[in-house]
Amino acid sequence: MTATVAALQRHPLKSHGRETLASVALSAGKGLPWDRHWAVAHEAAKIAEGEWAPCQNFSRGSKAPKLMAIEARFDETTGALTLTHPERPTIRFRPDVADEAARFVDWVMPISPADRALPARLYSVAGRGMTDTDYPSVSIISLASNRALGAAMGTELSPKRWRANIWIEGLEPFGEPDLVGRRLRAGDVLLDVVEPIERCLATTANPDTGIRDADTLGALRARFGHQNFGLYARVVQGGTIRAGDQIAVLP
Repeated sequence: MTATVAALQRHPLKSHGRETLASVALSAGKGLPWDRHWAVAHEAAKIAEGEWAPCQNFSRGSKAPKLMAIEARFDETTGALTLTHPERPTIRFRPDVADEAARFVDWVMPISPADRALPARLYSVAGRGMTDTDYPSVSIISLASNRALGAAMGTELSPKRWRANIWIEGLEPFGEPDLVGRRLRAGDVLLDVVEPIERCLATTANPDTGIRDADTLGALRARFGHQNFGLYARVVQGGTIRAGDQIAVLP
């Protein structure tokens, strides 16, 4: 089977929703544009202002599972972000406008656990998304692996649980370790596969409801002895990548 790009996803506000893209222009040495462009710093965050910061400084699905049920839509022209959630009214706001960002913090508070550090403010760094890697990365999952894991668990897993940028169809199930150190071509884009993604409790939450309902981490540990699922990659040659593009695995 030929491997193809099945879907492209971005997450404008880290851990707070995702949206599907038909295509996206990538640049060498950069992450996916507008992906994790903002993050929600919580009240216990220790951040060096103006710099990338690791995930423990931000509100995220591993600590606040209801966040996993947020859907997002970002308007690049107006800078407005629209979020929906089954327990909250739809909100549209501009994250870079202080009073509108504060309105978002009020909106997300009821779906944030009271026994965890609560959301305090939005944070961003020019030209750098708040990826979970300390280098600009894009994330990849294999839909075949997602189906195989779900089958082993006796359930259907939504690929949205993994919060990846590029969903690939046509790879061998659980063959991702063989791609580390390899290069992928999709259209004009070249990606260097750097490392596997170690997963957290966010993946146990249903992306439709925000309720933890699947022991993804236990299933991964039982089968493989680790919690890895998906891959991080660097963009080494830019270009436009589109849903439906063929994926070539290079030496």
